[in-house]
Amino acid sequence: MNGSPRTVCILGAGPIRIGQACEFDYSGVQGVKALKEEGCRVILVNSNPATVMTDARLADRTYVEPLDLETVTAVLKRERPDALIPTLGGQTALNLAVELEESGVLDRFGIELLGASARSIRLAEDREAFRQAMETAGLPVLPARTVRSVGEGVAAAEELGLPVIVRPSFTLGGWGGGAATTVEELENHLRRGVEASPVHTVLVEASVLGWKEFELEVMRDGAGTFVVVCSIENVDPMGVHTGDSLTVAPAQTLTDREYQRLRDAARAVLDAVGVATGGANVQFAVNPADGSFVVIEMNPRVSRSSALASKATGFPIARLAARVALGRHLDELLNDITRTTPASFEPALDYVVVKIPRFAFEKFPGASPLLGTSMKAVGEVAAMGRCFEEALLKAVRSLEIGRDSLDAPPAVAGADAHELERRLGRPSPERLWEVAEALRRGWDVEAVHHLTRIDPWFLRRIAGLVAAETFLAGAGPDPARMEAAKRLGMTDAQLARLWNVTEASIRRQRLDAGPGRVRRRVDTCAAEFAAQTPYLYGSFGEADELPRTRRPVLILGGGPVRIGQGIEFDTCCVEAVAGLNAEGFEAVMVNCNPETVSTDYDAADRLHFDPLHREDVLDICDAERPVGVIVQLGGQTPLGLAADLEAAGVAIMGTGREAIDQAEDRGRFGQLLARLHLAQPPGRVVTSMADALAVAAQLGYPVLVRPSYVLGGRAMEIVYADEDLKDYLERAAAVDPNRPVLVDRYLERAIEVDVDAVADGRRVVICGILEHIEEAGVHSGDSAAVTPPVSLPLEIQAELRRQVRLLALALDVRGLINVQFAIQEGRVFIIEANPRASRTVPFLARATGIPWAEVAARVCAGATLDGLGIHDGIPGDVAVKLPVFPFDRFPGVDPLLGPEMRSTGEVMGRGRTFGTAFAKAALAAGWRLPLEGGVLLSLADRDKPRLPALASRWGELGFELLATEGTAAALAAAGIPGVRTVPKVGQHAADIPSLLAAGEIALAVNTT
Repeated sequence: MNGSPRTVCILGAGPIRIGQACEFDYSGVQGVKALKEEGCRVILVNSNPATVMTDARLADRTYVEPLDLETVTAVLKRERPDALIPTLGGQTALNLAVELEESGVLDRFGIELLGASARSIRLAEDREAFRQAMETAGLPVLPARTVRSVGEGVAAAEELGLPVIVRPSFTLGGWGGGAATTVEELENHLRRGVEASPVHTVLVEASVLGWKEFELEVMRDGAGTFVVVCSIENVDPMGVHTGDSLTVAPAQTLTDREYQRLRDAARAVLDAVGVATGGANVQFAVNPADGSFVVIEMNPRVSRSSALASKATGFPIARLAARVALGRHLDELLNDITRTTPASFEPALDYVVVKIPRFAFEKFPGASPLLGTSMKAVGEVAAMGRCFEEALLKAVRSLEIGRDSLDAPPAVAGADAHELERRLGRPSPERLWEVAEALRRGWDVEAVHHLTRIDPWFLRRIAGLVAAETFLAGAGPDPARMEAAKRLGMTDAQLARLWNVTEASIRRQRLDAGPGRVRRRVDTCAAEFAAQTPYLYGSFGEADELPRTRRPVLILGGGPVRIGQGIEFDTCCVEAVAGLNAEGFEAVMVNCNPETVSTDYDAADRLHFDPLHREDVLDICDAERPVGVIVQLGGQTPLGLAADLEAAGVAIMGTGREAIDQAEDRGRFGQLLARLHLAQPPGRVVTSMADALAVAAQLGYPVLVRPSYVLGGRAMEIVYADEDLKDYLERAAAVDPNRPVLVDRYLERAIEVDVDAVADGRRVVICGILEHIEEAGVHSGDSAAVTPPVSLPLEIQAELRRQVRLLALALDVRGLINVQFAIQEGRVFIIEANPRASRTVPFLARATGIPWAEVAARVCAGATLDGLGIHDGIPGDVAVKLPVFPFDRFPGVDPLLGPEMRSTGEVMGRGRTFGTAFAKAALAAGWRLPLEGGVLLSLADRDKPRLPALASRWGELGFELLATEGTAAALAAAGIPGVRTVPKVGQHAADIPSLLAAGEIALAVNTT
């Protein structure tokens, strides 16, 4: 192709999954911006409506469509781009690019792959081909065998010797693989790995469990310029997936000689794989005994680690990767942070960055919390500090797990020596606190190193923190000691506990006499050149680099992605920036999630990369002196800070804390609904076991139990008997004995509905009405949903709008509100209201074409809905939301859904009819809808009247009908012949998973 391409298509990554998360929204957004700056027309395809990249105003043409061969081929045929970039959309985009090339689509339409060729993708992702390429290039790799079956894998392990690592080809986040120390473990990993791999091959590799693991984020251009953007060291040794490991940038324990060897090897890897331009990630294992190394793998694309490296250094890897893919050279592109040095200038850091993953095992009872080579983390945080200790403790409090130090949680503190030793030998999310506890008990560094294989350098730093705690507790308050403690990253609250004083007194003393937290710039070059971009972090010292400018408004982000608080809140925060700018304010972002668009250096007018922790946010407010703070866009995290901000005299822009508290407190909310004559399910707030049992007896089982102030349905359950209720209350009391619990009647066979709205105190506009496809009882985040509603009568829709308007005005909402309803036999009940952004706001923005988060930000800043000319949202067509679940990461976990959310992401399908929209959403979610086979009908007695219509419809489509005995009899009585009877298993319908797996049925309709 002569010259630069004029039209370029970018493939997104699809729904958020474990192993493929917000980092690809970040990279996609950067890629779109870079290509448009280069004068290209940009076409974007992605199925995830919760992302920033699917805002129709970003790319020239945006297709919220399934990322499958047929759909993308249709887009390419219509748009006829000159080139396609697959390196910004994770494994999904890479695999799809290979499919497009192999099917001849790219050749047929004359489309060039940029950033990575199909050959280089196959070479990097096919484990055996990659090994052979490394050996040909003279690079060290581990002994391994590629196999296609369990038998071949067992034979390979016998040759290599256990333990071994199983690595499937063309999968993400180690999916389907793992470390095997026994034949039984090996066979399990092989079965899953062969099935998980799209090409059904796995690499059985000799183990180097316990070696040190390093990653180099690198970039090259077409002229051969090669730069190492960042070195990343995994604190956890080999055997723990990098996404699940605590990591540090830059690498701390490599000698210069070792680093230079890895640098040369990384360049040789790119040469061998054939990566001509763009960014890549190369992973190495280093033997701590002698410094020798082996190449583990490489990703010929941006990755989770490249997002971390970009945020750690300020070097925009995805943005520059898109530009060099067009033929630009690094030495002619300026670094976006300094705006004076060329991008060929390698970053140098005068600070340390620590990343800690965030897990969600509490959502999956029965899942093993042990970590291995298959990733299990749902998100991550990162923190910057002048030393490792400060960055580590800042990252700990960024996790939002109720900890701000290395103090051991009760299960660890209560473990005896034998139990603690056992724990240290098995990687888990608690390992950092287990290490600290062992060192606190006087275990020497060498003993802990022997059990964990964590490098002694890190253990000595943790030991130093533990020793500092002990010294400070014994020495008592003192200005010099306080300054030393703050430089180590300790919080005011931790010092208050050590010195047995109040946190408020520590804060007063610190602010009155010092030490003061200053703002430092991320400058990519260790202050050798001036940084022009206001990308800041907090630390302690003399130099404060915060620019003093016009009226700032702080937007508090959502912190780490977790189940219940995901990318959709980041999208709301980012889209709010334009709204604040339009109202004449500077938008200042505060967040600690390195994966997200909100922590990009140019997402807002100014960025503070710091914990969303009370102390850090109050210090930022002291430094910025904002006009106000917006807390309603980042989920539950910012709402939890509202009271502290208000108490410190910081103005909350938008809905006030009183309204937030009234909606979140179950008891007060019930009183409000009673005053407004709005119905809610019968129930009562209880504070004792006796009260709860009495209320349940009065209401009749099943009942729904839930605490106040939770997100994602956390700790919500449906209980069916006294024993279940007692068990729930005992577990709740163990977490917080003083938190009241709401016990209300569970509305069976009800339709659940979400309504989002924006209010300005005088008027309320409805963003949209989402009808859930699952009945009430399944968490709204886990339910498929459709807008506009397909089964709700117009009078019910009108009543929903009336009640939302009444409630929003009664709460004096300024900005967004989400109200959840249940409709049972034509009666409307309010389940709950959230006066903040909800996870459905971006979805409704894509469905209606109105940027609701931006509108809400303008309202928070004082604009009126009349002045903005905003009216109720009207979907352009039918839009369906389908959730995506991570059950494949947690074998053996019950996949049944309930009131506690378990999905990690979502997709969108759009069409002229509900059927078309649902089918497209199903394709985007990875479902393969059957076109033929048998349909099992197993309906409860209450649903039997629907049988004839269901059976006739499936019969007309050519499916064979199967039914359990009672259902078959009902069908026969209705005059529908030819139904094959299948047996029941125990008290339940036929064993549906087994029938599906065996191909006996293609689909099950089961309401028993």
